[in-house]
Amino acid sequence: MVEELVGVVAAVGAGALVYVASAARVVKQYERGVVFRLGRLHGDVRRPGFNLVVPAVDRMRKVNLQIVTMPIPAQEGITRDNVTVRVDAVVYFKVVDPAAAIINVEDYRFAVSQMAQTSLRSIIGKSELDDLLSNREKLNQGLELMIDSPAVEWGVTIDRVEIKDVSLPDTMKRSMARQAEADRERRARLINADAEYQASKKLAQAAHQMADTPSALQLRLLQTVMAVAAEKNSTLVLPIPVELLRFLERGQQPAAQAPGHAEAAEQAEIAEGSADRMEQAEEAMEQLRRAVEQ
Repeated sequence: MVEELVGVVAAVGAGALVYVASAARVVKQYERGVVFRLGRLHGDVRRPGFNLVVPAVDRMRKVNLQIVTMPIPAQEGITRDNVTVRVDAVVYFKVVDPAAAIINVEDYRFAVSQMAQTSLRSIIGKSELDDLLSNREKLNQGLELMIDSPAVEWGVTIDRVEIKDVSLPDTMKRSMARQAEADRERRARLINADAEYQASKKLAQAAHQMADTPSALQLRLLQTVMAVAAEKNSTLVLPIPVELLRFLERGQQPAAQAPGHAEAAEQAEIAEGSADRMEQAEEAMEQLRRAVEQ
């Protein structure tokens, strides 16, 4: 009798262990469990930890609540300014309603992937090339809104969307390179022209200053000659005053073309001025000769 009782207890204990083993479910911290009893949603979503279900009656499906990183395959499209581009992106999303993610959509991952691809093509068609290259933050926000609107019904929320790369045709790359090169050359020419303008203003001021003091021109001439002579060149170039050439040219004119009394007086003044300049030139040449001899 005792042996039979011990056998019954052992059988009941073994059955209980088998039942507990078949009914036990462990839900991880980043998961939630959705229980279906005879095909219908039963109770609330099971929390992380040890859970029991009715064997052969209940079925539990676990849903991952971690953020999913899903790359969007490169989509080829034509922008609003008629440029063919290939754009790929990446979507970050997570499940916020496990029951809706299981019941409302067959495969929420596949659904998010297809919605992201179609939204990316739509964004390409609505945008211009410059926006795709430089204004990606605004496009990312628009793409996120387009994907998040239908995903709410699937129990999924879009964390963020990022456009990774924009591939351009080779002809467009060469055109953009030529455009950038032309813009750089234009800026270089503007800077050079501005420098020439500023230099011409300074030279004009220097010319006015030297016109007020003619000796400054002679000193500048001597400085230039000394700078050339200091480099030990075999050839030394000396400028000839223009007034001297004019004086010699007037002296070669025939006497029959001599001007009147007023013109003769003017010629006399010019000759006197030329004589003064000749004397200054001779003094400059003498100073130059002394400098060379030293």
